[in-house]
Amino acid sequence: MPIRVQSDLPAREQLEEENIFVMDENRAMHQDIRPLKVCILNLMPIKEDTELQLLRAFSNTPLQIDPTFLMVRSHISQHTSANHLNRFYTTFDKIEKQKFDGMIITGAPVEQMPFEEVDYWDEICQIMEWTKTHVTSTLHLCWGAQAGLYYHYGIPKIDLPEKLFGIYKHTVQHRKTPLIRGFDDIFYAPHSRHTTNRPEDIEACEKLTILAKSDEAGVLLVKSDDDKQVFLMGHPEYDRYTLDKEYKRDVAQGLPIHIPVNYYPDDDPSQKPMLIWRAHANTLYSNWLNYYVYQVTPYDLT
Repeated sequence: MPIRVQSDLPAREQLEEENIFVMDENRAMHQDIRPLKVCILNLMPIKEDTELQLLRAFSNTPLQIDPTFLMVRSHISQHTSANHLNRFYTTFDKIEKQKFDGMIITGAPVEQMPFEEVDYWDEICQIMEWTKTHVTSTLHLCWGAQAGLYYHYGIPKIDLPEKLFGIYKHTVQHRKTPLIRGFDDIFYAPHSRHTTNRPEDIEACEKLTILAKSDEAGVLLVKSDDDKQVFLMGHPEYDRYTLDKEYKRDVAQGLPIHIPVNYYPDDDPSQKPMLIWRAHANTLYSNWLNYYVYQVTPYDLT
């Protein structure tokens, strides 16, 4: 169903090529429906790629989504043009008096730094505190999930001996939870990170529930008892070639990296990567938008 975007957003052309229903502001205004207002704090370096991945994930819900792209003021992006940011992004000071149905806080390439040493950490904390009163439900991704667990519940991140990189098998916990409704007992999801959270630290917090985990990759999905905070350690929104680009980038730079797990046929990087996580990714985002946002958010956000 439709994603409401600015008519000149670059991601729109790619979405339309994939036969995803995208409408511009003019058409959306003539539908007698209130779209869900979702704020996306995009901390990833190549913001256009993340925009496309998240909008693609939104497309499989029957709800109309009106995204607002947010950037931090305390950091200058080196990989996305100033023109793109000026046209399609806003800053927290311009939206802090607004309320949103949902919010996504993405990952960021700073996971090996202590949280307090990240140059925009204070701003992230301000935004995460603001979500408690201005957002119905917030979905944190990868580093964003680790940052959220640390800020809201004091749960530390732990360095891994090597990068967790590939497509990993996970098992469902607490099956009756709406967020994982429709999931198979076993499903796959991408991971690309150098740090993790210990399951025992999360389990020790009575306000949190682990919904999916992996013997190899650890915890994947966690939610708070009030459903206002959801933490997703992996990247189900990744497209087929995202890990391929990361792998070949690291190889070209001479960085220590292994072939992504369960990704290339016969572990051969010259072959087309296998896409084995898309169905559950779509289900996860649809469940979050439906059960944790749409079903509980007020019609009048003010």
